[in-house]
Amino acid sequence: MHEYSKEQQRERVRQRVKSANVSGSHTYYPGKENSNYVDRDSFQRVGIYARVSTDNPAQTSSFELQQKYYEDMVSRNPNWTLVKIYSDEGKSGTTTSHRKGFREMMDDATSGKLDLIIVKNISRLARNVVDCLVTIRKLREKKVGILFESEGIYTLNTDCAMALSSQAMVAEQESRVRSRSMETSLRMRLDHGLPLTPELLGFYKDNDGKLRVNPEMADIPKLIFYMYLYGYSTKQIADTLIRLSKKTYLGNINWTANGVARILRNERYCGDVLTRKRYKVFAPDADEQKTFKNNGEKPQSYYRDDHEWIVTFDDFTAVQRIMNNAKYGGASLLPELKVIPEGLLKGFVIVHPKWGSFTTEDYLNACRSIDPDEPEDDMQISAEEGEFDFRKYQVVDFKLFDDQNVPSVTLGKKAITFSQSCIMEMKCGNYVELLVHPVKKQLAIRPADMENRYAIQWARGEKDRQVNRGVGCKAFSKMLSDVFKCADFNRFKIYGHIYRDGKTSVCVYTQYDSCAYISKEKYFSAIGTEVEGQILNGSGKCIKAVTGNMGNALGTDYYIEKSRWELTHLTKEQWQTRIEGQMCATGDKLNVTPYEELRKFIKDQLGDLFEE
Repeated sequence: MHEYSKEQQRERVRQRVKSANVSGSHTYYPGKENSNYVDRDSFQRVGIYARVSTDNPAQTSSFELQQKYYEDMVSRNPNWTLVKIYSDEGKSGTTTSHRKGFREMMDDATSGKLDLIIVKNISRLARNVVDCLVTIRKLREKKVGILFESEGIYTLNTDCAMALSSQAMVAEQESRVRSRSMETSLRMRLDHGLPLTPELLGFYKDNDGKLRVNPEMADIPKLIFYMYLYGYSTKQIADTLIRLSKKTYLGNINWTANGVARILRNERYCGDVLTRKRYKVFAPDADEQKTFKNNGEKPQSYYRDDHEWIVTFDDFTAVQRIMNNAKYGGASLLPELKVIPEGLLKGFVIVHPKWGSFTTEDYLNACRSIDPDEPEDDMQISAEEGEFDFRKYQVVDFKLFDDQNVPSVTLGKKAITFSQSCIMEMKCGNYVELLVHPVKKQLAIRPADMENRYAIQWARGEKDRQVNRGVGCKAFSKMLSDVFKCADFNRFKIYGHIYRDGKTSVCVYTQYDSCAYISKEKYFSAIGTEVEGQILNGSGKCIKAVTGNMGNALGTDYYIEKSRWELTHLTKEQWQTRIEGQMCATGDKLNVTPYEELRKFIKDQLGDLFEE
């Protein structure tokens, strides 16, 4: 059975309506009743407005009949001249911003080209009270009337105001009821495992509404995924598809980088379905009625292996990782985490500043791959016989009073900043590597060359004249927030200790020594913010409070301080701060389509356009 596209189905309906009753067997008998709310004796330039809310072929019949019916109405009145039929097919009436036909009609009416507009009913013009009344008021100022036939209302009549307002409110309320009904229906489908699967490039729907691969079109999305895995950008892919005259789902060749990206982000191409990615908020004012990305506000479901796939799940996952990194300027490659296997920085994971595809769990797994039994608090203290027990003693911590000369790093929402004292003491140039130990809740930095792919520029300027520089952390801010539990704070400062072995230096920042900056408004609000520690000051817009070990007293536990001092006496074998990180798999290993297979498919599709 031949499958008709949606546009083909609509065109068949249009032809059926146009060819209906054209023979001489049809006779029309007009009624004697004549509506007197429109002046039919004077010359009127008439515009007709028709609208249906969806592009479903089932509504095409209604759409075509609306136009044909009012064409006949105008033709039967000798004093009326039809200027144009303005139409919007598949457009919602809750707003006017996306209705091209409506805007054109308003332009013609306000520029003096129309005297009368005929609409089936108020809901066809607008399902929004504000839009409806504003439109009528604008046209009334230009002496242009609207005839709502179903309601028998003509807007230039002086006694129609109350009827207009009440009918407009009914239309808006009907839209609200329909919206809630659709919401309920959607939740019922989600709860019973029936996801909505709209038609998609490369697929067709079977009789059960399931997506099936369309062999004639499937190569287009497959080519898009393979080209991206091969190293093409979304812009290059779009340009190539235009040169190949490949058609989009809408049947044109207007490919854009954003359109290609939307295909690459669509999980339906690997056979899965994520429901309700966006949702709409109804508002009386059309300007306030918007569609939002669903970040958990509405229920969602994820269905694995829901239908046939065009690309494998591993290829799709690989593309998502590459795209997540590309958001932060990362190169088009599949990233892997590196973890330090030995030495002072054992278990630390190197942070790439532009890789945003890794989760906090990925960093934890990488860290655990070196020492799976590493406790979160490795300070197990016991005093040997004959030794003094210093567990009740503390080393006075002067950071509580003056921390300007103490190495520190401040975690912000969008950037991290290292203190000037840290830069001056490290004396390692403008570039460093950033490492994290998510189990011990520590950060570390070590010197790096500018060519190092993991390097971050933490300072600028010449030697001895360096100044600190904020480092963008959007790619890994979620991970830092999870590790250090600092999401509720405006800023979070962690103090560090610098260790040296000859010319090599390393700074380790630990959550034992930290302070938080909380906005006063948030802190004193009804919600409040929990901070276990001591409030230091409340100057400016933020309150500064010490946390962790610093919040317990006026000093650092003796044995914690002793362990830091002992790190400065490590042997050369124990030190090893320059040891390279080793690759660590994150999650299941992806079986991405081999490079040569990607190349062959792309070359076959592109022909002479193929370039290495």
